[in-house]
Amino acid sequence: MEEKILCVLKNVLGLESATKALSQQNCDKWDSLRHLNLIVELESEFGVEFDPEEISGMKCFEDIERVLTQKL
Repeated sequence: MEEKILCVLKNVLGLESATKALSQQNCDKWDSLRHLNLIVELESEFGVEFDPEEISGMKCFEDIERVLTQKL
């Protein structure tokens, strides 16, 4: 799961690489529009749907991994 998440983050945010330390606070490219694109791609990749509270709470790799672990 970790590699899939990192791949989605890298592709959606247009980064050369992504690490588990990635967050909205340390990535200028992670704006509100790309956040929505990220959510859509994660839902598609993992076959899940996020509720609004989960979407607003996913601000870093660890948040995304935690929410996906709960859903899968």
